[in-house]
Amino acid sequence: MSFPRCPGAPNVLTLLVLLIHVLSSALAKRHVVYWNSTNTRLTGDDYSVQVDLNDYLDILCPHYPPDSPLQGPPETLALYLVAESQFRGCQETKGAIKRWECNSPHAPFGPVRFSEKIQRFTPFSLGFEFLPGHHYYYSSLSTDDGPPLPCMKLKVTVCCTTTTTRQKQETSKGRNEIDTTESSAAHPGRSSSLPLLSLIPLFLVLFV
Repeated sequence: MSFPRCPGAPNVLTLLVLLIHVLSSALAKRHVVYWNSTNTRLTGDDYSVQVDLNDYLDILCPHYPPDSPLQGPPETLALYLVAESQFRGCQETKGAIKRWECNSPHAPFGPVRFSEKIQRFTPFSLGFEFLPGHHYYYSSLSTDDGPPLPCMKLKVTVCCTTTTTRQKQETSKGRNEIDTTESSAAHPGRSSSLPLLSLIPLFLVLFV
């Protein structure tokens, strides 16, 4: 038994997948960190960022505009994911995972940006998988041809810990007792995805 084919269906499906990807990227929060020795928060011991799954961690490399005077050689460095014990002091070990290398301090279009998506699963071999309720530690080392740099480090905490079945049941019961207006007021800083998702049917009407 054969079914009639719709010639425009593959194109519509591709556009729909692209739209969902764009919407998810637009709803994700981006955490920007300027990774250079002038950022005193990096050289301290208490710089931490809390992220949610599907957020982005944006690392901006050291950058020097063409007309800026140089006080010394430009900073070049490599950024690593390290264990907590290695996080106490910047040192290269076998267990460290090299994430990026900042080696273009004079890039013509501004600082080089590396984006780490905080996701539970990744289809890419170079991606990294993050678990809710866990801490992750970044630190940097100067490249072989770069100047000596202070120890710069960042602690990233992924929210939140996984809940047990009993906690989920209690949360569900509590939600049924709370008015919907109170529920929306509990997250004043987060925008709802419903207005954007409601555009999907209109998108299909336009392209089918």
